[in-house]
Amino acid sequence: MAGNVGGLSSQHLRQQEDVGVGGRWYMSRKEIEENSPSRRDGIELKKETYLRKSYCTFLQDLGMRLKVPQVTIATAIIFCHRFFLQQSHATNDRRTIATACMFLAGKVEEPPRSLKEVIPVSYEMIHKKDATAAQRIKQKEVYEQQKELILLAERLVLATLGFDLNVHHPYKPLVKAMRKFKVADEDTEKALAQVAWNFVNDGLRTSLCLQFKPHHIAAGAIFLAAKFLKVKLPSDGEMIWWHELDITPRQLEEVSNQMLELYEQNGVPPSQGTKS
Repeated sequence: MAGNVGGLSSQHLRQQEDVGVGGRWYMSRKEIEENSPSRRDGIELKKETYLRKSYCTFLQDLGMRLKVPQVTIATAIIFCHRFFLQQSHATNDRRTIATACMFLAGKVEEPPRSLKEVIPVSYEMIHKKDATAAQRIKQKEVYEQQKELILLAERLVLATLGFDLNVHHPYKPLVKAMRKFKVADEDTEKALAQVAWNFVNDGLRTSLCLQFKPHHIAAGAIFLAAKFLKVKLPSDGEMIWWHELDITPRQLEEVSNQMLELYEQNGVPPSQGTKS
C-alpha cells in the first residue's frame, strides 16, 4: 500500500508494534479529557465527544445490520474507545478503525463475521449518500482496496491495544445483581432490568468504560433505572443493594451523573435508549 490510505500508514503501524500488553485501561475522566492524543493534535473536547458518539452510533448500526449479538457490538465499541485513548482522531479515520474493531470483536465474542460480510455493509454505510456505493464495492479492485485497508487497520488496533483483547461488560453483574434483588412483582423486575440494560448500552457512548469497572457501571444503570421507574431497591437489613455491586456512594454518584449527561446533551429520555 502506498502512502497513507484512510488516515492509516504502514510507518504509523510499525511505530506501534512495540506497545506492551497493558491493563492500563482505567483512567480518571480528567486524564482522559486532558491527555487525549486528539487534544494534542488540536481537536477540542467537544469535537472529540462528537466523534466518540459518531463511531459508537456507526458500530451499533453496523452490528445490527450484520445481526451480531449486543455483546459483540459492545466489545467493538470498547476496542474503539481503547484505541482512541492512545491514538488521535487527526491521523485515524474513525469509521475505518470502527470497522476493523467490529471484525476483531466478532472473532473474540463469536460468531465471527467474514470480511466479505463486513466490508460491503460498512462501505455502504460510510458512503450512504452515494447511490452507486452498493454496486461499486462489488468491483474486485474496490473490494480488495477496502480489504487491505481494514486488515491494516486491524493490525494497528491490535498493536495499539498491545494485543490485549480481554473485555468484560456490565451485563453479567447487572443480571446477577437483579436476581438477588427482590423488587415488587415480576413485571416490575423485568421492566427494571430492561431499563437498566438500556442505560448500560447508552453508556457505551461515553468514556465510562475507561473510568469504571463493569460492576460499577451496572450499579449506576440499576440506580438510574430504579429512579426512573420509582422502584425501591433494598437498602437496609441484610442486603444493601450497592454493597452487592461493591461500589461506594461517591462512585455511584459519578457513574450515574455521567450517564445522565448523555441524555441532557442529546435531549433524549432514558426510556428511549438503545434496546437489547
